[in-house]
Amino acid sequence: MTVIPAIDILGGECVRLVRGDYNEATVYEKDPVVMARRFADAGARRLHVVDLDAAHGDSKTNRKKIRKIRRAVDSVIQLGGGIRRDEDIEELLDLGIDRLVIGTAFARHPERVAGWVAHYGDVFLVGVDALDGQVKISGWERDTQLTDIDLATKAKDARVSGIIYTSIDRDGTMNGPDIERTNAVAAASGLPVILSGGIGSLADIEAVRASSAANVVGVIVGKAIYEGAIDITKVFGDPVAAGTDAMEW
Repeated sequence: MTVIPAIDILGGECVRLVRGDYNEATVYEKDPVVMARRFADAGARRLHVVDLDAAHGDSKTNRKKIRKIRRAVDSVIQLGGGIRRDEDIEELLDLGIDRLVIGTAFARHPERVAGWVAHYGDVFLVGVDALDGQVKISGWERDTQLTDIDLATKAKDARVSGIIYTSIDRDGTMNGPDIERTNAVAAASGLPVILSGGIGSLADIEAVRASSAANVVGVIVGKAIYEGAIDITKVFGDPVAAGTDAMEW
């Protein structure tokens, strides 16, 4: 089980949202590069970076910050937010990003993403973001007719490297993860799955480790770190607690 710190970037700053609401953005650090170095220095093997501006259609505002993060750390970087065109993929791969998280584009055109996998290789993770089991897209502002299980099955067919499953109603709340629904997505896909949303303590991380399916391989932690509820030196200072990163996912 790999613990993956989150760095959400909005207007060039490191922020956290509550349930994806841009109106409830709290700035925790002016420079996301500082946070990336802090996490890497503590021992984080993988970072989860989200370009919130790109998710709303502005793919340029944070590119320089993302480039600086890549240059600053050796950790595996998985990046999501607004990746919808070949040009986005090529630019980010050229920057050295290890994994690209595809959400909206996959929900709309899974066959296109399957083509990207065939062309660019094993660099894609599917972002499955759901509220009460129903998938939301476009920065979680638009509904779909898809369930999280539907999308998990399509992800398997597309041969992506894994899934990031976010329970929207838990995101940014620190109220505990949705292990049951994550396990259902893991069972439907058979792919490596990373849980996101609701982690508020070390006990939550331990609960995920103890109760998750074997193919739930990681957990994303955001607000709990920024609010001081989780001490990153305790997580990453212990090799067992930190987990190991596997580039196959």
